[in-house]
Amino acid sequence: HHNSSEMYFKSADEMARRMAGEHTGLYPWLVAEEDGRALGFASSSPFRTRRAYRWTVETGIYLASEAHGRGIGRALLERLLALLERQGFVAAIGAIALPNPASVALHEKLGFTHAGTYRGTGFKLGEWIDVGLWQRDLAERTAAPAEPVPFESLHRAEDHSE
Repeated sequence: HHNSSEMYFKSADEMARRMAGEHTGLYPWLVAEEDGRALGFASSSPFRTRRAYRWTVETGIYLASEAHGRGIGRALLERLLALLERQGFVAAIGAIALPNPASVALHEKLGFTHAGTYRGTGFKLGEWIDVGLWQRDLAERTAAPAEPVPFESLHRAEDHSE
């Protein structure tokens, strides 16, 4: 899901399983639709499985080719980052299969900075690829960070405030 490392959309069941994740409610996925068709999605998932890393989230973005250049990726990623920030995550990591100048430009426009590169760690279309890591802080680091909250609890709070 890191901008084209998904070589094709998986089955509906597989996508639903990934969206649900192992930590229900903590890692939102946002989908852009047009005329009932999915044009793309922004995903979030745990950065690492150990508890020490639970305040950092990995983000992914995928757009269908006809959605490129229309601001859809930016809109999805902006909304996802705002939601993750409100949930209490402190940092987002975007892992980008390289080269991908459009995804790099999108992430940098939204405040991500290059934090490193894994060399030859992905294999697709018959070749080994590098994966660049872009990082964006979402909150101050504190000595006693609050636990991230499920995104559903944010919606419930909004519903009651009207």
